[in-house]
Amino acid sequence: MVQKAKILLVDDRPENLLALEAILSALDQTLVRASSGEEALKALLTEDFAVILLDVQMPGMDGFETAAHIKRRERTRDIPIIFLTAINHGPHHTFRGYAAGAVDYISKPFDPWVLRAKVSVFVDLHMKNVQLREQAVLLRRELDGGHTAADSERAGGLLPELSARLAAVEEQAEVLSKELSESGGSAAVSTAAHLERKLAGLRRALDALQPGAGQQKSVESR
Repeated sequence: MVQKAKILLVDDRPENLLALEAILSALDQTLVRASSGEEALKALLTEDFAVILLDVQMPGMDGFETAAHIKRRERTRDIPIIFLTAINHGPHHTFRGYAAGAVDYISKPFDPWVLRAKVSVFVDLHMKNVQLREQAVLLRRELDGGHTAADSERAGGLLPELSARLAAVEEQAEVLSKELSESGGSAAVSTAAHLERKLAGLRRALDALQPGAGQQKSVESR
C-alpha cells in the first residue's frame, strides 16, 4: 500500500486552514495543520512533507521568516513552499516571497482549482520519487543479496518497468522545471535545478543496476 504524501498547511487563522483542507481534501493526501511558524518548524523536525502552503501574514514569526528557517535546514531546504498572501500587496511582496525560497506565490482570494492543481503536481512528483527510491533499494538487494537465479531474473525484469516510470517522472519534471524557470524567481530556478539533479541521480543509480553495467564500467576504467 502506497503511503500518502503529507502537505503542511500553515496559517494563524483557523477558518483559513479549514478552507485549505476543504480545497485539498480531493487530493486524498494527509493534511497537517500548523497555526504558527514555530509550530510549522516543529512539525518539520519529524515529518517529511511533499509541499508547504505558507501564509505570509502571521503574528510573531511571519511567513518570510518561517521560510528562511526552513531553507537553512539541510533536512527541509528542498521542500517546495507555496506562499499565500492577501491580494492588496504589490510586486515587492512577490519578489520578497521568491527571495525567501518560495516556488510559487498565490494571492488571496485564490482559485481553488488552480491551487489544487499546483499542489497536486508537487505531490505527484514527491510520491513518484519516493516509490522509485524504494524500488531501486529493493532491486539492489535482490541483485546483490545472493538470491537464486530465478529471483535475480525476476528482479532484472523490474528494470524496464522502473526505467519507464522514471522516464515519466523526468518528462513531468521537465515541464515543471520550465514553468518554475519562467517564473523568474531565483528560488524557483534553484528548485528546478535541484529537481533535475535528483532525477539525474536516480537515473544514474538505475543505469548502474542494468545487467553488465559493472563489467562495462570495469572495461572503461582500464
